[in-house]
Amino acid sequence: MKRQLIAGNWKMNGSFAANEVLLRVLAAGMGGATCQVAVCVPAPYLAQVQGLVVGTGIELGAQDVSQHEAGAYTGEVSANMLRDFAARYCLVGHSERRQYHGETDAVVATKAQRALAAGITPIVCVGETLAERGAGRTEEVVKRQLAAVIHTNGHCISEIVVAYEPVWAIGTGKTASPQEAQRVHAVLRNQLRAATEQADRMLILYGGSMNAANAAQLLSQEDIDGGLVGGASLKAGDFLSIIAAAH
Repeated sequence: MKRQLIAGNWKMNGSFAANEVLLRVLAAGMGGATCQVAVCVPAPYLAQVQGLVVGTGIELGAQDVSQHEAGAYTGEVSANMLRDFAARYCLVGHSERRQYHGETDAVVATKAQRALAAGITPIVCVGETLAERGAGRTEEVVKRQLAAVIHTNGHCISEIVVAYEPVWAIGTGKTASPQEAQRVHAVLRNQLRAATEQADRMLILYGGSMNAANAAQLLSQEDIDGGLVGGASLKAGDFLSIIAAAH
């Protein structure tokens, strides 16, 4: 059986003091956890968190990566820079990056390629807006977004993690029902099967307002292999409850 992955996305939150308290409580409370655990932290805290997670079983993740290898791109962070911090994962194409920073499917695909080349596993986010959902375009949208990554990364596609994050459920308190989420995850799994023989071992996470109350039902679905957790990952008790629900 695959080990599920619970990845926390801290978004633009944190401080040196708060980070240390959160991670020490998580490390102390994770005894017996059978799933994989990661935290994707703001770039200024990569060095701090790298030191705090040593020996805890928690993996380090970044929240974004540049589509460029190096050069005159002020403010950008390259995949090789993330590798210097021993980052295991990196979020790519989060809906907030697509919405607020105009990231296209092609840019997201290139970012995934840069991460893979540096030995970092990209967590590639796909998902539809409320308007797209209302128009019955959910499958069309998520398949288009994933297809760009598959096309750019070819045989390396088996090394990515996919996260389905319905945009209408992020930070809103609304969550796709376990059945709704499973239906989309199955679509993504079938798309991956057409691209690689390794599709059934790949992880597809759910990322729309997963919390302590709904995690167990979501994580019990056949094609939901973990969670990309936002706000609840900043609350040690809630995040530990989600970890406990995973396998």
